Amino acid sequence: MIERISPVEPVRAIEQIERVQPVGRKDAGGRFGTLLQRETGRSGGEAFSIAFSKHAMSRAEERGIEVTPALMGQLADSVEKAHAKGATNILAFDANRAFIINVPNGRVITTMSQQEMEENIFTNIDGAVLLK
Repeated sequence: MIERISPVEPVRAIEQIERVQPVGRKDAGGRFGTLLQRETGRSGGEAFSIAFSKHAMSRAEERGIEVTPALMGQLADSVEKAHAKGATNILAFDANRAFIINVPNGRVITTMSQQEMEENIFTNIDGAVLLK
């Protein structure tokens, strides 16, 4: 025998879903949002931040390279340009000094004076930016 199928009942709308925040994760969204902005290219025109590794800072001191706010601005501009082109490790340089910078982390890995630049070969970089 054939049984008849009863008509399908319409789906009732869900009136309201209560949003529950997991315990102990109250500020996780703020940290995640900050990380997301950093990794996706800084929305809202924020400047790229640059930091020197301990190694780079000690090399700068040894080699007489003064780290000024103007230099930090130049390096930040270099990282921003390199990031836009998809570079990950760059050489930012002028006539007197050079900096190897990891673009995703915004970290200066090492510094060199003019004398060291004459004697070195730069490897593991995928971009170069001339400092103005």
